[in-house]
Amino acid sequence: MHQKILILDFGSQVTQLIARRIREAHVFCEVHPCDVTDEWLRAYARDGSLKGIILSGSHASVYEDTTDKAPKAVFELGIPVLGICYGMQAMAHQLGGVVQGGHKREFGHADVQAHGHTRLLDGIQDYVSEGQSMLQVWMSHGDKVTELPHGFTLMASTPSCPIAGMADETRHFYGVQFHPEVTHTKRGAAILERFVLDICNTRPDWIMGDYITEAVAKIRAQVGTDEVILGLSGGVDSSVAAALIHRAIGDQLTCVFVDHGLLRLNEGDMVMDMFVGKLHAKVVRVDAEAQFLGHLAGVAEPEAKRKIIGREFVEVFKAEAAKLRADQSRHVEWLAQGTIYPDVIESGGGKGKKAVTIKSHHNVGGLPEQLGLKLLEPLRELFKDEVRELGVALGLPFHMVYRHPFPGPGLGVRILGEVKKEYADLLRRADAIFIEELRNFIDEESGKSWYDLTSQAFTVFLPVKSVGVMGDGRTYDYVVALRAVQTSDFMTADWAELPYALLKKVSGRIINEVRGINRVTYDVSSKPPATIEWE
Repeated sequence: MHQKILILDFGSQVTQLIARRIREAHVFCEVHPCDVTDEWLRAYARDGSLKGIILSGSHASVYEDTTDKAPKAVFELGIPVLGICYGMQAMAHQLGGVVQGGHKREFGHADVQAHGHTRLLDGIQDYVSEGQSMLQVWMSHGDKVTELPHGFTLMASTPSCPIAGMADETRHFYGVQFHPEVTHTKRGAAILERFVLDICNTRPDWIMGDYITEAVAKIRAQVGTDEVILGLSGGVDSSVAAALIHRAIGDQLTCVFVDHGLLRLNEGDMVMDMFVGKLHAKVVRVDAEAQFLGHLAGVAEPEAKRKIIGREFVEVFKAEAAKLRADQSRHVEWLAQGTIYPDVIESGGGKGKKAVTIKSHHNVGGLPEQLGLKLLEPLRELFKDEVRELGVALGLPFHMVYRHPFPGPGLGVRILGEVKKEYADLLRRADAIFIEELRNFIDEESGKSWYDLTSQAFTVFLPVKSVGVMGDGRTYDYVVALRAVQTSDFMTADWAELPYALLKKVSGRIINEVRGINRVTYDVSSKPPATIEWE
């Protein structure tokens, strides 16, 4: 049995980043809604495996009657508690302190002075100023604690937030107004590790190799003798899900590969070669290009396109399930999907359903009742890096597992506005050139290709035309944008500073080799405020 940390989610967009940081320390953790009952929490802790609780951030204000509070049992179990941002404010408010609306909102980088050398921050610093330990952190708050609860001492401060951290060392209660879970807080991982490993004294035994045994057993118990169909896109998530489920139940799994006309160049053939030729899995390839493009005709709004693509996936699965069920000897009862945590977060679909929706994902939210299949999502609580680590442990090829992410709706959300076959064909060729050159261009300092140095790179088709000159003639052709980002968690990302020589070569090749495109641009937006995908 894994020792564990419980994260109570108040609705922050970055709650699961807390979980990711804890798992990086090889400690098991789970995220549950903040409004669980005292009875539920006491039962959750009854077996002794719960070693600590973390209260997440939120967009709300704790002093409003309608906002969520932490269960009273959080502070009565006798285990360490860490409050982050709103979580610190909730701790202060519920334990007798005072929280008020701030006159000055803090959003972005801040320098925090550590006080008192508490166990949480002792020895953790970025620099020393006038003899004081300083931390470079990320703030995102308007409200602030103005009076400490009884038993707490000051742990950190900024000029505009005098109580930026507080601690009750006797009860092992800690609160920080900043966000240690985001990469912008330079020593954030060290702070969370200090809390989880040293203060909570949790055993670091969350390892992907061991997880396979647990996941296989869970899938077998869940599925029994039933059969499963899986929507195989060829991306990392669905591929790892397929390999894991195939490890668990073998020929009880049938993969349905939907070629919807929105895949990358030659991707359909590569998927079939990998899963049929090398993994010997059962794969049904469905040519659904006409079906998808037909329903997308005339539709330009991104959410509408995503919902159409998701709906048509369901229609294809219904049809394929019906074919399998026509065989009376088969018992197809499950649809498997490669849903992972970031999908759930950005759809506002965390367990607490409290996060603000950014965009919907076609493989999140369960299946329509008319599909008649139960949902199997073995990767739903894993982050992308954990999925990749799992894939390697399952024996999948490194180059496939560490392939850049590809959205479920495919090129449908990389073609701005209406989706047309002409646009998809142009984009496929341009994108293939970009990826090929990223793989070929080696960074001299690191010795790595720029494909490996970027976390996600792709081309976006812009449905506008611009004037150009080729030879002695005038052209009036389409524009594409190159997008490449670097990130450790896909929750925040910086645009990649690709070498000019690389951009020049990619641009030249696309304009010369892809007839119909005469202008190439490069996207220099980071996340936030932009998202990684354009739609």
